[in-house]
Amino acid sequence: MTHARLFDDAGAPALEISGEGPRPASVALEGARARSDARLNGRGRTWRAVVPLHAARWGGADLPLPSGRYRLRIDAGAATDADPSALSIAETGLTGLRASLEGGVVTVAAPVDPVYRAGEGRAAIERRYAAGRREPLENAVFFESFYGRTAGCNPLAIDRELARVAPAVTRYWSVVDLSVEVPEGAIAVVEGSPDWWRARGAARLLVVNDWLRRRFVRRRGQRVLQTWHGTPLKRLALHRPGFDPRRALAVVRESRRWDVLLAQSPYAARVLSKAYAFLRRPVWVEGYPRDDVLLHDDGLETRRRLGIHSEERVLLYAPTWRDDRERIVDFVDPSALARAADAVVLVRGHTRTLQPGADLDGPRVIDVTGFPDTARLLAAADALVTDYSSVMFDFALTRKPMYFLVPDLERYRGEMRGFYFDLLELAPGPVVRTQHDLERALADVDPSIFAERYDRWRALFVPRDDGRAAERVVARILDQGFVDRD
Repeated sequence: MTHARLFDDAGAPALEISGEGPRPASVALEGARARSDARLNGRGRTWRAVVPLHAARWGGADLPLPSGRYRLRIDAGAATDADPSALSIAETGLTGLRASLEGGVVTVAAPVDPVYRAGEGRAAIERRYAAGRREPLENAVFFESFYGRTAGCNPLAIDRELARVAPAVTRYWSVVDLSVEVPEGAIAVVEGSPDWWRARGAARLLVVNDWLRRRFVRRRGQRVLQTWHGTPLKRLALHRPGFDPRRALAVVRESRRWDVLLAQSPYAARVLSKAYAFLRRPVWVEGYPRDDVLLHDDGLETRRRLGIHSEERVLLYAPTWRDDRERIVDFVDPSALARAADAVVLVRGHTRTLQPGADLDGPRVIDVTGFPDTARLLAAADALVTDYSSVMFDFALTRKPMYFLVPDLERYRGEMRGFYFDLLELAPGPVVRTQHDLERALADVDPSIFAERYDRWRALFVPRDDGRAAERVVARILDQGFVDRD
């Protein structure tokens, strides 16, 4: 009979499966974006498989597995006692996560006590947060990037510069679970936990790149810096097609929470301030801190972490998300593109597709949707393939070729979102409708014919990105007393 237990192995969470007779050929947990293989032992009378519920991803720290469902796969081999469907373990807390096992499926969740997840427990902790608005603030910053799914983008670059020039400032990072690696010296706080609510309420400055989630009650002296997460081509917020009074009210309520808005360029400042009714309030036009690395990173370290040779051709496919689907668009067969272009294809879905989607795979295909820092991927790529994503502006700093694959251009522009400018008129690279046309453009189009457009694009959209944006933003944070240097 097969047995299972969840336990902490030398301070790290693990699942143990054991049985009688010869051991299986392999045991593993397979999730949408992570996999863990078991350590197997046994000499024929009994066997034991220990599956770590933690992993080091992309060469980073060893951390708990991302939250989600993992199928327990047992390749029985010569084993006669290896039935995962008969196993069941109620949810239990382990180091850095909570886990359960039912019918061969392991469910991994963030390490938040169930009492705080919903109902009266959640309501009580929110009331306690709101009631503490007169308590003294800490000399601390609360960072959140893409709703805690990553520790990246502009908040990460600001964190790194703040740690350099003002190491006395405490830095909290909001994360969905402890699989999200936070910067050195920072403190991870899991969304919805008592520590998360306390840090969010106590920090003098909140630095976020998207909407503030959950209830927000500003304390006296507390400030919010909204960095946003990209210069927009597609229409946002109040500018989206069709008037929805509830959406308009939500937009205005949200933007009233912000004290300062960061914009990449004068163009972005005009668009964002109007789209979010952020009028007659400070907009810092300083370039994007997240792009500072693009002016000095040769991409070799990222290639090493991904297992790519320095001489390989690398294409980064990074489409934006769609309002009508949860997962990444299926406009590209990445394996076929890798063959046609004789390249390694990196597939980068939008953060909104990180949790509902699954990693794509294939020969010379690497799904990097879960990779923590997009800028490092841009530095490692030889060319970018995108559609309407704001990476088209960031990538311009590299001066490398861009290609725009837009099979749904008319629908996206005319019905779904709308554009702020004519992409066909300004695009600094070929605009194509099919993968076949993309492959031909990669093979036959000389990128130099777009040099004039490329220069115009850079002058319009990234004039302030000079590698010192984080330095300027942090200097303003300190000069205006949002936090103290010492």
